[in-house]
Amino acid sequence: MALLLVAGMVFHELAEAVMGQDAITVMDVQVAHWFNAHAFEPLTSVMYVVTYAHSVAGMVVLFGLLAWYLWKQRARYWLLALAFAVPGGMMLNVALKFYFQRARPVFEEPLVTLATYSFPSGHTTAATCFYGLLASYLVIARPAWNVRLGTVTFCLMMVLLVAFSRVYLGAHYVSDVLAAMAESVAWLAVCITAISTLRRRREGKTVRSL
Repeated sequence: MALLLVAGMVFHELAEAVMGQDAITVMDVQVAHWFNAHAFEPLTSVMYVVTYAHSVAGMVVLFGLLAWYLWKQRARYWLLALAFAVPGGMMLNVALKFYFQRARPVFEEPLVTLATYSFPSGHTTAATCFYGLLASYLVIARPAWNVRLGTVTFCLMMVLLVAFSRVYLGAHYVSDVLAAMAESVAWLAVCITAISTLRRRREGKTVRSL
């Protein structure tokens, strides 16, 4: 609940600042144009790879691989959490885009051209939901602290890398990716809590029946 409330408050503050054209929107434009003016190879190509790997098609592949792994591990509750967290988070993001209807950054020479809305970032949402769930599962399933620390570090770096790629390529503003991370953390908290509650109740019923 604490995580849900904090993440929800962060998203709310960002949304209000963006819609109210507060100072963060000025910073958004400045950062976006700085990256557009200073883009260089091979970094641009690397960012294309990162962003395409976490597009809808890329997320389908990643989702399938993690689902297969969880199925092999017989982690059926985590598989159910994955089924709600990633597709649900992506659909929530689409709904929020249409609600806020923020235009994407505009440049004379854009690196990417997209017709959809900007706030919050869909790629960042999908990555945060996916890697957040992966980190949560491995932290609980793997008792070794070095594995836990390595998992959290890797997943956090991947989320930040995806977010950076979207800002670098000019697909989103900084506030778009920050809001996407906050939105996704709140959604993950809801999904994991709900599935955990379902598991405890079912296991409690099984114990009582014995």
